[in-house]
Amino acid sequence: MMIYTVTLNPAVDKTIKLKNLVVDHVNRAEEVREDAGGKGINVSKMIKNLMGESEALGLCAGKTGEFIQHQLDEMGIKHHFIQGEGQTRTNIKIVDDLNKTYTDINETGAPVSKETMQALEELIFSKLTQDDFLVLAGSVPANVSKDIYKNWIQRANEIGAKVILDADGQLLEQGLEAGPYLIKPNIHELETLYNKEIKTIEEAIMLAKDLFKNKIEVIVISRGEHGCVVVTKDETLMIEGLKVPVKSTVGAGDSMVAALAYALNNKDSLKEAITLGVAASAASVMQEGTIMGEWDTIQSLKEKVNVTN
Repeated sequence: MMIYTVTLNPAVDKTIKLKNLVVDHVNRAEEVREDAGGKGINVSKMIKNLMGESEALGLCAGKTGEFIQHQLDEMGIKHHFIQGEGQTRTNIKIVDDLNKTYTDINETGAPVSKETMQALEELIFSKLTQDDFLVLAGSVPANVSKDIYKNWIQRANEIGAKVILDADGQLLEQGLEAGPYLIKPNIHELETLYNKEIKTIEEAIMLAKDLFKNKIEVIVISRGEHGCVVVTKDETLMIEGLKVPVKSTVGAGDSMVAALAYALNNKDSLKEAITLGVAASAASVMQEGTIMGEWDTIQSLKEKVNVTN
């Protein structure tokens, strides 16, 4: 059993740390770092930190694409990227120490040819087998159809693989129709799906349960610092957020997805999986930039996670 992560829109995440961001003024960076990023890549990075194995698949282009692949090589993460056109995007993450703000400026990503997309699809489904996990995460280049995840979920289901979908907007809405194994929407994404304001967690759970009509098995409702709720047809688990010092929120959700994929691939219980997920997410917000949480920190935080029915 293998975990495959797919990143259609990878990025070099450039984190700029400032003492105090002042709009309309020249600001001097105190610290700058560059990391291989994109949601699927972040998932693979966290799985590596959990002592697990995955293979990162996706699209890369130009010098920034080469940088991403070189960094993954240095981390010892198995990967296979189809070479696309143009340049892989660069995303700017601005960390303001004084005001404790985290501002993202994300590029949309260069257009991708039909031939490149076809080559990636052939790569994915030449590898995927029954009982593998396929993580489809993040945005897609602007010219890629928003039903791409839906189509791939359908193909994966036919094979017998389990798909974890972590996307928003039309990618999520259409992907749901194909019945992924697990989704991780936040409250805002649920509100968008149902076009209504959600005022209580009980209301969010009720709306989540409506999604079981699409043959989804696990729904993790992300609540940021307030924790999360796991909903299945048989049980509902409430998990409190962990109070930790925050250095960057980038990659927190990806860390949770990674831990869930890793634990469920190891046949751990759902309670064990979400405990690891909350600990991994908290460990990552304690790190600068898109550095994933460390093994020792995750293990210590696991002891503090409180899961109730």
